[in-house]
Amino acid sequence: MPTDATPHDWETELAELLVDLSSVQDDMLALLRKKREQMLAPDAAVLQQSDEEQRQVSARLEACYERRQQMLAAAQSQGLPAASIRQLTASLKDVDQEKRAQYGDQIKHVSARMRLLQHHSLTNWVLAQRSLLHLTQMLEIIATGGRLKPTYGDNSSQAATGALVDRAA
Repeated sequence: MPTDATPHDWETELAELLVDLSSVQDDMLALLRKKREQMLAPDAAVLQQSDEEQRQVSARLEACYERRQQMLAAAQSQGLPAASIRQLTASLKDVDQEKRAQYGDQIKHVSARMRLLQHHSLTNWVLAQRSLLHLTQMLEIIATGGRLKPTYGDNSSQAATGALVDRAA
């Protein structure tokens, strides 16, 4: 990225970044939906099928992040606002008002999609944690033979048989 970019260069770079980011977000949402469906499938091999796709989409998302960082660094070196893409867009004087509003709408859309991605990621994480908890409990049942072990106190049979109510035990 050249540091002596003209306003036209800023406009082109901004447009390309927003289009690429939107495309990556679409792919990431589709991948998260696919992963959620795969987690519900009883076959672990199915879950591994999208690993390469996940790496590719993650690499594309990281590339967008890098481009954003480079744009903001270049803006800062030129004395433009560099706290966010939104501020940079608002500061571009040579971009007509209609285009600036269009970029603002695209930035709002991309931001909303990022929040949606966060929600989908959290949903998948919760699903994975619940599955892990279930498997852990199943392993505990298998390991203990289904016998209850008291958390506190001794291992006497009174605690496990209800001898407090029924003395015949």
